[in-house]
Amino acid sequence: MQIIEDRRALHRIPELDKELPNTIAYLRTALESLKCRVFSPMPGALCAFFDFGAKEAIAFRAEADALPITERTGVSYASRHLGRMHACGHDGHMAILLELARRLSEKKELNYNVLLVFQPAEETTGGARDICKTGLFKLYKVEAIFGLHLWPGLEAGAVGCRKNEMMARTCEVKVDIYGKTTHIAKLDQGIDALNAGVEFYRRVRALEAALPKKVFRLLKFGKFESGTVCNAVSDHTHMEGSLRAFQDEVFYSLRAGIVSIGKDVERSTDCTVNIYMNDGYPAVMNPADLYKRVRKVADFAELEAPSMIADDFAWYQKTLPGLFFFLGTGDTPALHADDFNFDEEILLKGADFFEALAENFK
Repeated sequence: MQIIEDRRALHRIPELDKELPNTIAYLRTALESLKCRVFSPMPGALCAFFDFGAKEAIAFRAEADALPITERTGVSYASRHLGRMHACGHDGHMAILLELARRLSEKKELNYNVLLVFQPAEETTGGARDICKTGLFKLYKVEAIFGLHLWPGLEAGAVGCRKNEMMARTCEVKVDIYGKTTHIAKLDQGIDALNAGVEFYRRVRALEAALPKKVFRLLKFGKFESGTVCNAVSDHTHMEGSLRAFQDEVFYSLRAGIVSIGKDVERSTDCTVNIYMNDGYPAVMNPADLYKRVRKVADFAELEAPSMIADDFAWYQKTLPGLFFFLGTGDTPALHADDFNFDEEILLKGADFFEALAENFK
């Protein structure tokens, strides 16, 4: 089956960030035999435009980059590049779009032209934002964009979606607290960075817990390091965590709270508190009007709750209406696991869904 052959071929050649020469070459070879215009809007990206003579277009997106992970699936088509692996299903996403391209090439008439976008750097710097900056969607008069992600835990082959909150806005939170070391027998001569870290951690947890339960958010730390030996006051505490939310007001309120707590801890402990928070990706928010519009022409399950995982598809939604879906892989290893794999038959379900959307979208 060609869709499985595509997935396995792409799985063997994982590449990172925007350096995707082998991946792009494979995609280009597959697409150039079809009835479409193939072009590269920016380095590491490839597009295929199917012109059905319509005034406007719709777009479908797949990510093309892999992860810096050493594969341990044991499959015959495992990665040929040590330390790199398609552990997030992007090989499957590309295979779905290639299958969609073959089907589009055989059609004579659709309501909309179709633009397929294979983008780099979803796992790193957010290649979607760079794609948007090219002016591609305005040039091709794209009215809406669609994407999907393979999703462990969701019934194999099922397509799921929800309006409004879909995937979280995120940022990393890194905290360095500096004090003064001394022997614990001379405690009054030191400035305890571990104690300051505990106080900071306790107050940040309380900040997040004070929000109503109905507000989707997450503010947790997964790393806490302090001190060097058991009988010396710590002069440095390092913490790393993640902030995730959907509404901007919640996100920025929590960010401001973290900064305020840092200043309070500085004043109360005499430590120096440095806080770094990156921009991360915006939240994937599925517009209710587009959701209702697609609901009339495509069959999918309504998801009960959003995911706290992030995806740079959000950048497309900042530029034009966009809807994001999950394609279930069933009971499989988690995304980003070194043994992530799935039943490749489900890729046909993704291609079928996208084809129905392309045919029936009005």
